[in-house]
Order: sequence, then C-alpha cells, then structure tokens
Amino acid sequence: MSSPIAVFPGTFDPITIGHVSIVQRALPLFSKVIVGMGVNTSKKTMFDPEQRIAWIKDAFAGDDRVEALTFEGLTVELCKTVGARFILRGLRNSTDHGYERSIALMNRQLAGVETIFLPSAPEHAHISSTIVRELIANKADVSALVPMGLRPAR
Repeated sequence: MSSPIAVFPGTFDPITIGHVSIVQRALPLFSKVIVGMGVNTSKKTMFDPEQRIAWIKDAFAGDDRVEALTFEGLTVELCKTVGARFILRGLRNSTDHGYERSIALMNRQLAGVETIFLPSAPEHAHISSTIVRELIANKADVSALVPMGLRPAR
C-alpha cells in the first residue's frame, strides 16, 4: 500500500503561520499534504483565488511533499480525485473541535475518509484568517501572523 496522502482544506483568506505550522507538523505522517483551497463563489473573500493560491505555494516553496490546488464542492470529492484517504484539520479551541467533529463524522459516512486533528501550537492558537483580515482592513501590521512574503496591500 502506498504512503497516505492528506488533504488540508480551507479558504486560506489569507494563509497564516498557524496553517503553515499544521501542515509542517503533519508532514511526518503523510507522503504528501495537498493544501486544497476551496473556492466558493457565494462566499465573500478579501483576496482573489489567484492571490491566495500564490501565497500558499510561496509558503511551501521548496517542499515537494506539499501541493497546493484550488477546488470547488465537497472536500471528500477532492480526496477521491487526488487519492487521499485523510483530511487534515487544525484545532485552535473547543469550539473548533465541536464544529470539525461533526464534519469529520459526515465525511467518514459519505466517503470513508478519516479526519486527523492536530491542535494548534499554543503560540498560534489565537490566530485566524478572520482576525488577520480584520487587522488588514484596519491597516495593522500582520507580518508576525502570516508567512514571510505574504504582505497584503489593502
């Protein structure tokens, strides 16, 4: 049996150092982690899909075990397409756990795909894309919260 592949799905609007940490910490468990940037045309985002996928690719440049791609629809469908048996999710707090657990159970029922949860590193537990967007909108310095090279001009 080949080494397992995981999909790390999200909107990544924008990607944060918390996201990067989850992927880096999961790499010893998988032969490949596919960062699946979900595109939902009904969801309002701050940054366009091209910019977000470019930032994701930049964050993992030089590590061929990480692949970034865009997708629409259900994460389990992406898993089928790329041959992934696992979904990777980061948990910042108990609220995340309650929400993510329900989705994980549904994904297992729908497609037999298991979800692997990694708790955020303590130093990243307060970071979310929502907070970063709010800081950007208010012209605050977000350089400590996003990967190097991601310097949104807003």
